[in-house]
Amino acid sequence: MKRSALLSVILAAVATSPARAADFETTARVLSATPRMETYSVPHQECTTVAPTASNNRSVAGSIIGGIAGALLGAQVGQGNGRVAAAAVGAGTGAIVGDRMQNGNGQPGQSCTTVYQQEQRPSGYMVTYQYHGQTVTDWLPNDPGAFVHVRVHLQAVD
Repeated sequence: MKRSALLSVILAAVATSPARAADFETTARVLSATPRMETYSVPHQECTTVAPTASNNRSVAGSIIGGIAGALLGAQVGQGNGRVAAAAVGAGTGAIVGDRMQNGNGQPGQSCTTVYQQEQRPSGYMVTYQYHGQTVTDWLPNDPGAFVHVRVHLQAVD
């Protein structure tokens, strides 16, 4: 009798206790992983070499101003005929420099523009995996490879 009373108390305690759940982590086999692609605009510079253009509208003002400035600077050097020669060389050099400053120096230039290129990058993966006969599909931020880590929650159902 004592034994049956004790067994009744134990059974009652087990029957009225809340169900206990078990959580654990394991791996599941990946069946497929499909990337979801998003398009981004990526800027970059494209530069080209521009050949100097010959212009029929050349101005002589730069040559004249440069020649006068060169002659004045050249006249400050030397004495007598040396001063005249220095002024002449200064005038010639000043005229050439003034012309190139105003009309371009004949050197090739560079022209750059910003170009936007479309690129696609994965923004996540639709992963289908299988665990103990159950097939599950879920979005993941990265490609999991051949196996995915899963958390399993077990709980008894009445």
